[in-house]
Amino acid sequence: MNKKEVIIQSAKEMQKVGKCLAEEILKEILKNEKAIVIGLEGDLGSGKTTFIQGLARGLKIKERITSPTFVIMKKYKFSKGELYHIDCYRIESRDLFELDFKEIINKPKNIVVIEWANRVKKSLPKDTFWMKFEYLDKDKRNIAYEEISYN
Repeated sequence: MNKKEVIIQSAKEMQKVGKCLAEEILKEILKNEKAIVIGLEGDLGSGKTTFIQGLARGLKIKERITSPTFVIMKKYKFSKGELYHIDCYRIESRDLFELDFKEIINKPKNIVVIEWANRVKKSLPKDTFWMKFEYLDKDKRNIAYEEISYN
């Protein structure tokens, strides 16, 4: 696969990256046989939630997007399906299945974005789109990713 990296200079730029990915996903989502699963890795403050805020904006979701650290999962409706925002910081792979994870990832119009996805990697589909976020300084972040493949 083709690995890419991008340096992000601000929170606004991070949201723009999320918004652009959402626009790409919307072009393909109706062709999918299963959900699009995006696994996010990175330390606290590396930009994962900010990225998801931009993704949600690109999906035209009006609700305020905050990290689901304490509730584990939040669900948002958009015109073509549902966005699931899952935070796995405090859970393990087996806990995902108590959230009806199998049903969620088998619905073709779902987009599932998982923060701390590396903690549950063995439970995620093989075609998960991985993004690694790295804190560089106060405003600067690095995102490493592979090109997305749709199922």
